Amino acid sequence: MKKVYIITNTAKDPSLSVTHNLVSLLKEYEIESVLAPKPLTDDVECILVLGGDGTLLKASTDYADRNIPFLGINLGTLGFMTEVEIGQMDSAVRALLDKTYTIEERMMLNGSIQLKSGETYFGHALNDIVLTRKGSLHILAFDIFVNGRFLNSYKADGMIVSTPTGSTGYNMSAGGPIIEPKAKMILLTPICPHTLSARSIVLSADDEIVIKITNGRNGEKQEMEVNFDGSVTKNLTTGDEIKITKSEKVTQFIRLSHVSFLEILNKKFND
Repeated sequence: MKKVYIITNTAKDPSLSVTHNLVSLLKEYEIESVLAPKPLTDDVECILVLGGDGTLLKASTDYADRNIPFLGINLGTLGFMTEVEIGQMDSAVRALLDKTYTIEERMMLNGSIQLKSGETYFGHALNDIVLTRKGSLHILAFDIFVNGRFLNSYKADGMIVSTPTGSTGYNMSAGGPIIEPKAKMILLTPICPHTLSARSIVLSADDEIVIKITNGRNGEKQEMEVNFDGSVTKNLTTGDEIKITKSEKVTQFIRLSHVSFLEILNKKFND
C-alpha cells in the first residue's frame, strides 16, 4: 500500500495529536497520507477513519461511489465497525504494508423518493433509512408494500428499514433483531407501534419495499421526514412514497484481526 486518505473526527482528536502520530507512522513505512478535506485522488488505496462508528458510517456513505476500503481507528468507546485501537496503530500500518488483511463487504440500501409533485430524490445508506415524524407529536400512518403486494398499514412513530450492519443501531434500540453484519437481508422495524400486532420483519435482500404516505387521523394531511444514515433528511407528505431496495454499491471494510462479531457483541452485552 502506497497512499492512504485520513478522515478525523476533530471532536475526538481536537489537537490532532493522534492524527499527526498516524501520519508520522505512515511516513516511517513510506506510505503517503492525505488529510481530509483535501481531495481524495484516484491513487488512494485505503481510507483511514479516526473516530467512532458514527464517523466511519458518515465517511462510508460520503465516499460510497469510490469503491475504496475503510479501516476504522477507534477514538471512542467499543464500536461494532471501528476495529483498531490507538495502541494498535503500528501493527495496523504494518498489516496494510504487508497486505495481511481481508476485505469484508457490507450491503447498502438505495432509497428512491417519489413526491406527488413529480420530483424524485435518490439516496443510499449503509445503516438504515428511517421514516420519522416531523414537528409536533402525533401518530404516523403509512402503508407498506413488498414486491408490489400489500403488507400492512402501520400506525406508529415511524419505521426503520435497516441493513444487517445497521441492526445494532437504531433498529436494536427500537427492539429489532440483531443480525450478523455480513448477512444479506433487509429489516423492517416499526418505531413505537400503536398496536400489539406490529413486529419486526426480516426480508430477503432482493425484496423491494415501498412505503406510501397516506392520510392521517380524520383524513388530515400528514408531514414526516426520511433520514438516510441519520444525516441526509428529506421531507415527505401525504401522497409521497419511497421505494427501498438493496444497492448495487457495497461498503468495504479492512479486517486485520480474527475477533468475531459475536465476541464484540458479548463485550457490548457485558459493558
